[in-house]
Amino acid sequence: MSADPSALVVALTGGVAAGKSAVARRFEAFGVPVHDADVAAREVIAPGSDGLAEVVAAFGDDVLDDRGQLDRPAMRRRVFADPAARSALEAIIHPRVRSWLHERALAERAPYCLLAIPLLAENSAHYRWVDRVLLVDAPESVQLERLLARDGIDEALARRMIAQQASRAERLALADDVIDNSGSESALDQAVASLHHRYLALAR
Repeated sequence: MSADPSALVVALTGGVAAGKSAVARRFEAFGVPVHDADVAAREVIAPGSDGLAEVVAAFGDDVLDDRGQLDRPAMRRRVFADPAARSALEAIIHPRVRSWLHERALAERAPYCLLAIPLLAENSAHYRWVDRVLLVDAPESVQLERLLARDGIDEALARRMIAQQASRAERLALADDVIDNSGSESALDQAVASLHHRYLALAR
């Protein structure tokens, strides 16, 4: 990946349930293109893809649902219970996701774009080509509360999901800009508007 995008590239990250999607939606409302690693992760293992064929070769046919798609809930339970399985799955998906994001950043003609990358801190060495890192930050207690409400999972799984990500300190160490998303909707609106103008200025 030697070519550099012409747009300013901002990597948007944060812990699980910190509110990355809420921030991304606000940037999109300003007309900013957002390319999402979660969308990429679905596309690179879509039915018929090389990525899905490799997942099936590694884990067996029982990872598929009755429509021939990856059974995500079952796979999630499997990889969170088994670090070796998680590493094997990530080795298949992550390189494809990085290529997908890089291709979209290279094609971008807007002044700047966002790449929503939840696991940026865990894979930062592969994203040295981004220009800035924007962290959506929230205390772990807030993450836990949102995760339980959002996913309908039990607290033990929610705590495991938080614990298996990079620490809050590691994410803060990477960040050029931080949005504290433990406050009100209007505070979030203001924070995004302020950064939008800043990024436009930097893109010039």
